[in-house]
Amino acid sequence: MEEFQRQIANDFIIERVNLEQATISEAVRFKKHLETDISLGYNIIIIDMSNCNSMDPAFIGVLVVTLKQLMRNGGSIKIVKPGMFSKSMLNLTGTIEKFELYESLENAMASMIIKEQRIAEFSNQGLDRLALAQ
Repeated sequence: MEEFQRQIANDFIIERVNLEQATISEAVRFKKHLETDISLGYNIIIIDMSNCNSMDPAFIGVLVVTLKQLMRNGGSIKIVKPGMFSKSMLNLTGTIEKFELYESLENAMASMIIKEQRIAEFSNQGLDRLALAQ
């Protein structure tokens, strides 16, 4: 099994991290992987960490840098099931509030669908009001 697996779904991309421990050596490769996603035009990335039990600070740093880059373009990172150690490390560094955390890939994907529906509803309501204003 590959360390990182990419899956494209609708307007977002899913990156599955297949590592027991995500360390500095994998962080460099994962950063290049995420840079490719961004260069392909994706600004919402779901990162499935359910197979990973720990992340070192370098790997967390890659996530933070990528999140900042995506946020400048209106995007985000959604993290699926970080291990207990990873969650505590994210808490310890204070970065946990920056990420959207989900217990399952299905929940992360559902949040995308709900967001898209809200945007569509808002757009439709706005158009109706615009038509009424004429």
